[in-house]
Amino acid sequence: MRKILIVGAGRSSAALVRYLLDRSAQEKLKIVIADISVDHARKLAGDHGNCEIVELDIFNEASRKKMVESASIVISMLPARFHLKIAKDCLEFEKNLVTASYISKELMELDEEVKSKGLVFMNEIGLDPGIDHMSAMQVIDRIKEKGGKMLLFESFTGGLVAPESDNNLWNYKFTWNPRNVVVAGQGGVAKFIQEGKYKYIPYHKLFRRTEFLDIDGYGRFEAMANRDSLNYREIYGLQDVLTLYRGTIRRVGFCRAWNIFVQLGMTDDSYVIEGSEMMSYRDFTNSFLPYKPHDSVELKLRHYLKIDQDDVIWDKLLELDIFNPDKIIGLKDATPAQILQRILMDSWTLKEDDKDMIVMYHIFGYELDGRKEQVVSNMVIIGEDQTYTAMAKTVGLPVAMAALSILNGKITEPGIQLPISKEVYDPILKELQDHGIEFKEKKEAYLGYNPHNLGA
Repeated sequence: MRKILIVGAGRSSAALVRYLLDRSAQEKLKIVIADISVDHARKLAGDHGNCEIVELDIFNEASRKKMVESASIVISMLPARFHLKIAKDCLEFEKNLVTASYISKELMELDEEVKSKGLVFMNEIGLDPGIDHMSAMQVIDRIKEKGGKMLLFESFTGGLVAPESDNNLWNYKFTWNPRNVVVAGQGGVAKFIQEGKYKYIPYHKLFRRTEFLDIDGYGRFEAMANRDSLNYREIYGLQDVLTLYRGTIRRVGFCRAWNIFVQLGMTDDSYVIEGSEMMSYRDFTNSFLPYKPHDSVELKLRHYLKIDQDDVIWDKLLELDIFNPDKIIGLKDATPAQILQRILMDSWTLKEDDKDMIVMYHIFGYELDGRKEQVVSNMVIIGEDQTYTAMAKTVGLPVAMAALSILNGKITEPGIQLPISKEVYDPILKELQDHGIEFKEKKEAYLGYNPHNLGA
C-alpha cells in the first residue's frame, strides 16, 4: 500500500479525503490523516478500512518527522505559516509535497535543494490560488498557440453564500476564515494596470472603487481590487499586457456598506481596545464617534458618516445589532478588527442548512489576425452541505488530484512548483469537470476595459 499523509483536517479537507478514499482500493492507497483533533478527522473518514487517524501536534518534532518519513507523499492542509516545517521534513526524508497555499519567500528559498533531490513540491493548487491559475493559463496558452497577442486579463474570485441561503441584507455570510474577511486589503496598496496606465488604490479608498460583473443565471456582482495584481505578469507570461487586474467578488452593495467600518476604524488590527472584555456592542460603536452627550449613538453615527435614515446602509448596520447595549463582547485585550469579527459572527455564521457558493470570473482580451476579441469565462459552484462545501470541493479536489498525479509519475517537474504548465492543468481541469467544476465561455466585443470599472 502507498501511504498518503494528510497533515491537517480543517474545513477544506472533506472533499480531499473523500476523493482519495474513493480511489484507495483501486490505487492501493492508505490514507493517514494527522490532526490535533482526531474526532473531527474521524468524521471525515468514517470507518473506512484504508484510512488511519493519528493525533499530531505539529510542534512535536519527533512525531511529525516519523510520520513524514513513513509516507509516500505528503499533503499539508495546515495554515500557510506551518508549511515550512513540513517542507523541511519532506526534504530531509525526500518526500514529495502538495499544498494549497501561496508560495512564501521562505519556501522558495528551498527550490534549489528540492530540485537537486528530484522532488516535486506543488503549491497553489487549491481554489484561489489554484483553479484560478489553471483556468487562466489554459485559455492564455490557447490564445498564444493560435498566434494571438494578450492585451487584457482580469480575474476575480469570491466565496459567497448560495442564493437559497442568502437571507440577510448584506447578501453575505462567512464561508472561509472570518479574520481574513475583516482585515482584507490592509497593509498595502492595491496595484494594477489599466490600458497601459499604472493604478493604485489605498486601503481607505478600496471599497469605493469596484467593478461590476454580470453572470447569467446569478445576476450582478461587484469586485474590489486585490493587493498586487502586478505579480501575475511574470507568472502568466503577460509582461506586455495593457490591462491586468485581479479582485475579490461580493454582491453589489456590500463594499459601500463595508466602507463604513473602514472609515470608522473598526477594521484596524494594530492596537488594543481598553476594557474590551466587558464592553457592549453599543459601547464599541460609540468609541469611534465624537463626544456629544445629548445625542444618541445612532444619531452621532448617521451625522458623522452622512448616512440618511432611509439609506439601505442604515438598515444593514441595524441588522448587525451594533447598537445593542446588552450584548457583551467578551474578548480581553481585543483589537477593533477582532471585536468587529466577533459581532459579525453573530449574523454571518452559516446555519446548519445553509450552503455556500464559489464564483470565479475571468476576462481575456487579445488580438488575433488583426482583430481584437474578448472572451469571458466564469464558474459557479454551490456546496452540498456544511461538510462538503463549495469551498472544500474547489480547494480539496485539485489538491487530491495533484497528489495522486505526482504519486503516479504524471507530474514530474522538480522544484517549488505552481500549476501553470499543461502537464499539470490540462488533466486536472478535465477531471474537475467530472465533479461539476467547469467554466462557461462566451465571446464579447473587445472594449479594452470594463465599462462598469470604477477603478480606471
